[in-house]
Amino acid sequence: MSDEVDYAGPATLTIDGTALDVHVRLEAHTQPQDGKVHWYGRVTRDPGTGAALAGVLGGRNADVVVSTATGSARGRIGDVDLWGRYRLSGVGSPPYPLDEPPTE
Repeated sequence: MSDEVDYAGPATLTIDGTALDVHVRLEAHTQPQDGKVHWYGRVTRDPGTGAALAGVLGGRNADVVVSTATGSARGRIGDVDLWGRYRLSGVGSPPYPLDEPPTE
């Protein structure tokens, strides 16, 4: 993920009916292969959040609803990196408003 992001801030993740307050860094791009907006990013590392996510996920990827103060979107969560940050991804409108359609 690049240093530039479209949204960095608080979010609520809902996984299997469990809501967790986290901080995320997200960005979106239109993929030329399918012409759709793909958004992705990471949950910011936090020992308490990481433990809670590990407990809910149990080492698996899962469907997630990512909600911010300005929107929500369905996506997937999983794939923990070496720094303990969980990857988020989705297709369609991201959980934050876009000023302009994202480019490649």
